[in-house]
Amino acid sequence: MLRKHRLPSAGLLILLAVTIAALPSAAVAKKPKKIVVPAGVVKVIPKTTTADVLIVGQGGAVVAPQGKSLTLTVNKVETGGVLQDAASIETTIAAGTYRGKIVLTIADENLVEYVPAGPPGTPSVFYPFRQAVHVDAAGVAMAKSVKAAWQAGTVGADESRNLKLTSTGEDFNGVYVAGGTYSLVKPKIKFTGNGRSDFAGAGAAIMATGENTTLVVDGASVNNQGVVRTAVVADKGANVVVKNSTLSVKNGTLPDGYVPTVDTAMMRSVPWMLSLSGNARATNLLGTNTKASYVNSSISAEGWGVLSTAGCTPPILTAINSTIAITGEDGYGSYGIGDAAELFLGCTFNVATYATISRGSELYYGDSTKAYVAQLNTANDIGLSEQELAALPEKATVVDSERFGIMWHGGGTLEVTGGTQFNTKETTFLDKGQALAITVDGSKGAKLTPENGVLFQLMDDDDPGPQMPGMVNTGVWHQPTGAVTPQTGHDLTKAGESDALVTFSAIDLQGDLYNGMRGDIAGMFGPASPRNLGVTLKASTLAGVISASTTKNKYADTIDAEHYRYLGEVDNTVGAAVNNGVIVSLDKDSTWTVTGASYLTSLTLTEGARLEAPLGKTPVMTVNGTATPIAAGTYTGAIVITVQ
Repeated sequence: MLRKHRLPSAGLLILLAVTIAALPSAAVAKKPKKIVVPAGVVKVIPKTTTADVLIVGQGGAVVAPQGKSLTLTVNKVETGGVLQDAASIETTIAAGTYRGKIVLTIADENLVEYVPAGPPGTPSVFYPFRQAVHVDAAGVAMAKSVKAAWQAGTVGADESRNLKLTSTGEDFNGVYVAGGTYSLVKPKIKFTGNGRSDFAGAGAAIMATGENTTLVVDGASVNNQGVVRTAVVADKGANVVVKNSTLSVKNGTLPDGYVPTVDTAMMRSVPWMLSLSGNARATNLLGTNTKASYVNSSISAEGWGVLSTAGCTPPILTAINSTIAITGEDGYGSYGIGDAAELFLGCTFNVATYATISRGSELYYGDSTKAYVAQLNTANDIGLSEQELAALPEKATVVDSERFGIMWHGGGTLEVTGGTQFNTKETTFLDKGQALAITVDGSKGAKLTPENGVLFQLMDDDDPGPQMPGMVNTGVWHQPTGAVTPQTGHDLTKAGESDALVTFSAIDLQGDLYNGMRGDIAGMFGPASPRNLGVTLKASTLAGVISASTTKNKYADTIDAEHYRYLGEVDNTVGAAVNNGVIVSLDKDSTWTVTGASYLTSLTLTEGARLEAPLGKTPVMTVNGTATPIAAGTYTGAIVITVQ
């Protein structure tokens, strides 16, 4: 039997209405809180403010009060911050509509002084930093921090754990430590969007600055993409230790109106004159007495470079059991400038262009032996515990490069020890006109393997240099022409501190060494400087050519920015030295197997040393045009060794 549906009585309708009216207000749709800034209007936000919708019209602006900074976060993600043009150093909020959990954070300003390279009296530049976490000697400075950007984790006075930060705006810093000792344990930082200056640290994920600052980063994951969106910056005497971490940066899009330059106040892309491209370095080390150490970590950059020192004295960069990689088409593993000391123990380099570029640095490539790691742990204030030291395996350093090994465009030293391997498709050691000292000790298995067969190349610097005004990168290199002009007072028979000195010990080598420097071309930093090449073999064998030569670029007589990869690419034609002496010395346990005509200016064969030719051939020597038997002794003058 079907029941009849009855309409509710009038009393029941009244009861239902009363019940609905009595429901909590939360059940009623909440009207979103809006902040609307019309086009062309400037709105000052006096204090930290929340909203559900923010609308900024074209030409409108939301700004902080004088002496404050403003940061927009939406759902705990920093966003909207933009640099108005290529010269800007301060962000504004981009026009548009933002929806979600909106917080406009007003914080005390953090003006970071940066003095660009220049003559005495150059005015300082102060970059206005905004940062998620600001730490000083007293702990976390909440008045300078943007707590609304803390997505996860705990932040304490001397340590943070599992901190998660995300930025899609420009020129926002993650963690900024300026004083005291602080630890970042397992932070996860992802910044997408351009930074402003990796010479100042503006836009870096992690930065420590100040001589009384120690920052330890353990288990970090940093994944940045953007112009100079650096992962880690150490500055002004800070000590930064990064361990068990993964740091990765990728290139961004350069701002409209940006002109490539070597003016460090504006520089946001690598100078193409280094035969490189890219606009984001993974790390940078700056200032006086600053130290940065990377242990058991993976650090990579798409272009430009991975580990860098810049504008500093005397910095110490240490990498132990770490992977240093370029993921794109161009880039270096490290850059060393001035009196920088860079030490690589048990590291793996996978690089596109160079393992290191040196401009006056002291370089060490070796094994991560227990003894040496422990020594550096103390000397460089790395602070690894006994348990951490014991857990680090002993490894050799291995360099795999798609192009060169190490390039010098400033002097310096290099020591290669242990089981270090340089596996390069092009020249192992490329010296662009610099005085330097290289020692390679093969007693523990070190190897040099250039696919192009050139172990060492000395050549004139082919950097066309910046153009004025603005130090812009618009120069063009031109192949030198005409006969070489002899430089008076230059002794071709001796090799000293003003020359390129290469010493090989206890190693078996195959490859050539050339001095192709004209020595009559004035450079960016002074008059022409002839260089001799000094090659010393100790308990070693070498099969190859050692000779003075004339170099010519393989591909072009003029090179501009479009053809940046042509730089450093030369062919050698062996011939008599003019300003490019070649001084060779063999000890009693060494053998040089001459594989082709070699032009020297001095040759020393210690009793027992052997000068040979390939199987079935004979070496023949002339000195100043006179056939001379090959025997122990020292010979000087125009020496030619051929193979017959």
